[in-house]
Amino acid sequence: MRQFTAVVNPTAGAATGAAALLALARHLREAGAELRTDYSHSLDHARELARDAGRRGRIVLAVGGDGIAGAVGGALSGTGATLGLVPAGRGNDFARALGVPREPEALARTLLHGEPRPVDTVQVSSAVHDRAVVLGSVYAGVDALANRHANRSRLLRGSASYYAGGLRAVTTWRPARYRVTVDGEEHPHTGYTVVAANSGFYGSGRIIAPGARVDDGLLDVVMIREAPRRLFFTLMNELRTGVHVRRPEVRILRGAEIRVEADRDLPYGTDGEVDATLPVTARVLPGALRVLY
Repeated sequence: MRQFTAVVNPTAGAATGAAALLALARHLREAGAELRTDYSHSLDHARELARDAGRRGRIVLAVGGDGIAGAVGGALSGTGATLGLVPAGRGNDFARALGVPREPEALARTLLHGEPRPVDTVQVSSAVHDRAVVLGSVYAGVDALANRHANRSRLLRGSASYYAGGLRAVTTWRPARYRVTVDGEEHPHTGYTVVAANSGFYGSGRIIAPGARVDDGLLDVVMIREAPRRLFFTLMNELRTGVHVRRPEVRILRGAEIRVEADRDLPYGTDGEVDATLPVTARVLPGALRVLY
């Protein structure tokens, strides 16, 4: 029977994560599986706990949202260890892209009986991140600023916090001039954002890159160019279904390595965490992580 170690960050969504794990644990233990819970003090500590559990041959469960999923999954990337996701955070976008169930009994069946499948991960290099590995996407611009506002929100949760953060970010945004290099070819761009997407989802369920696949060895590069604010708000609404990609203001490229630079200090985010500024390089690591989904 499988052995699991659940890594939980008690400082982020503690109550939601604990409730999700408690409901899941009953089904796992009733099936005879062993479950251990480790509480981390930070994302760096979560990475340490994940690596240790993976080395001991245990399936590592990331309990929470995209931040801890990215930290735990990044730590296990390239090690041969297996990741399981327990969606219990603000966004849960990588779990959404994989179709991971949230209902405890269905999730338990996936974790107990599913076969691990390889997915791509993304290596990120910048002044702050020295070859860090993340799962979902790297995004630089107004969306990263909106994500920062959402993370700091104390009154709103989930999609509402992202939408409010987006409104706040757009009202003060002035278009940035980017230099985007995709597999060695430069693409000048002036506008709102550049997103290097492994997963199609970001921002709590918004479909930024409908054609992105987590197992194709490529990143979808979505660039939204300068446009009137009214049109940009329309584009934000269209992210719910992914139809924004039909607009001439949206350009999509694909590649294995993307570098993003800008004419001013701009924040970039990775898996819901916004703690650095451009320039940044994102490189796909094909099939580097085994995941149960």
